[in-house]
Amino acid sequence: MTSELSLYIKLQTLPPELKQEVNEFVDSLVQKSASQNQKAVPVFGCAKGKIRMSADFDDPLDDFREYMQ
Repeated sequence: MTSELSLYIKLQTLPPELKQEVNEFVDSLVQKSASQNQKAVPVFGCAKGKIRMSADFDDPLDDFREYMQ
């Protein structure tokens, strides 16, 4: 027996007021799932000023001096 069929059978045995509670709970789960699946869209320029490069970034490294000769 599949889990969906088992769940359906259990749901059918509940009184109407508990069925309403189950319905509200399932709605909250659907809403929670939808909010978790939304991905944040980055805004262009949002990292401006957060990354800095030193003035000597392009200068040759002393560690590689012997390979550059």
